[in-house]
Amino acid sequence: MHSTAAAVLALGPDIQGTLESMGDVGFWVVVAIIFAECGLLIGFFLPGDSLLFITGLLIASGTIGMNIAAACLILFVAALVGNITGYWIGYKAGPSLFNRPNSRLFRQEYVDKTHAFFEKYGARAIILARFVPIVRTFITATAGIGRMPFGRYLTFSAIGGLLWAIGVTLAGYWLGNIEFVKKNIELILIGIVVVSVLPIVIEFIRHRRERSAA
Repeated sequence: MHSTAAAVLALGPDIQGTLESMGDVGFWVVVAIIFAECGLLIGFFLPGDSLLFITGLLIASGTIGMNIAAACLILFVAALVGNITGYWIGYKAGPSLFNRPNSRLFRQEYVDKTHAFFEKYGARAIILARFVPIVRTFITATAGIGRMPFGRYLTFSAIGGLLWAIGVTLAGYWLGNIEFVKKNIELILIGIVVVSVLPIVIEFIRHRRERSAA
């Protein structure tokens, strides 16, 4: 866990530049971060969506010498195993995990936000949370604490992992050779953040309509 945290901090503010300088090693750093972000309650301050997109882009450019199919499979497994790990951490640790005092990285507001998200969307939250920073980190433990049936949790986690880990990486790979994308990567990453919250906006609108109809 400490080595993963060190890898997270080593990326610094220029994530793309750092990964480019690492070459193939950078891919495995991303794998470690994706696993940690999805299961170990660390790395929630990093935009995993952007990491996946940049990884796909760097594979397309040849900076990372990894087959895209193999890369997507590995990232999917990292995200899924991370979710499974987070679930069992929550299941075994129980409420005491979320009752710890605030620290520099772990704040009660993150827990409250995640709990409310889970209560509102139920099992669908496992899929939607993949695209919401902070929430995707803590919702795994929340599901474990809430004793969500593991088989159901695993199914929704796998679906979310496919859409997120594979979908965002492929988006970076397919768009990576487009000149506009290369020259406007900052704008693209901002766009990813906007797209990431779209599922929540859609769910919010649908929920409002259902309440109005009722």
